[in-house]
Amino acid sequence: MQKEKEQEKESKQKPAGEHEGKLFVAQKGKAICDKGTKFPQFKVSSHKKLYINDKDGAEDYLAVTENDLQFNPPAVPFGNCSVKNGQPCSFAPAGKWKKFYKDVKVLDNALLTKISELQCSVGGKIKVMDHGQKAQLSKQNFKNADAKVHSYINPLVDLEEFTDELDGENFYI
Repeated sequence: MQKEKEQEKESKQKPAGEHEGKLFVAQKGKAICDKGTKFPQFKVSSHKKLYINDKDGAEDYLAVTENDLQFNPPAVPFGNCSVKNGQPCSFAPAGKWKKFYKDVKVLDNALLTKISELQCSVGGKIKVMDHGQKAQLSKQNFKNADAKVHSYINPLVDLEEFTDELDGENFYI
């Protein structure tokens, strides 16, 4: 009986996927080729609908999908190619991105995360170097912080007093 309950509990728990804890990639992010010398930004051409972590909808924060195979700058995006003995990059994707996040889609295109990869037909492997999202503190970050740990890091500020002051204010941090 105990064994059956354990098996039932295990079957209900969703296994942690390889994308867990990884952020989606925005157009402002940067790519890296293991054979190149430069780090271009992504160029989203598959949609103009989903913006990541930007309430104003700035084009820099468009979500990059599995079908977005262009980079900015478009000419020689990865600089000089070591496969071509230091000659300029002639990027040619060998298919679509791999290891994309299948659970979230835009116009039926899956989104990229930090672990996504793209093979170049010249021989390089392209990965996500920077997701391009911006970090912004909110009141909730301070409310969730451990006051004791914070007192060691910043002994001049009483975190509890600071969060009480934040509750009275109507501004965005």
